[in-house]
Amino acid sequence: MVSPRTIRIDEIEYVRKDDFEITNTTIKIVVLDRGFVYVGKPEIHIGVNGQPNLLLINKAKNIRQWGTTKGLAELVDGPTSKTILDGTMTLRVPVHAVLQLIDVRQEQWIKHI
Repeated sequence: MVSPRTIRIDEIEYVRKDDFEITNTTIKIVVLDRGFVYVGKPEIHIGVNGQPNLLLINKAKNIRQWGTTKGLAELVDGPTSKTILDGTMTLRVPVHAVLQLIDVRQEQWIKHI
């Protein structure tokens, strides 16, 4: 007998955990649609169709105020003294909401995550 790969409960389809591939566990700045910006450890989840479908951001902190004078790129080197970070959470985002993943200097951000 073949094991099912998905199950549907209350009109929501669930996929077996072993059908996902997880990548990217370094700290990155994640820019989402509607103006949301987070910093954390994103993992791209690949669905059974082989396409990315979910971004899980572990240890995510909302960057409420950039505190920069030269834009978001200034945060690659770590937060400024005026940067405001809110909360620590695990955030699940559909990949279509992701606008940018920005590489940062890990050693400058690790103490803030």
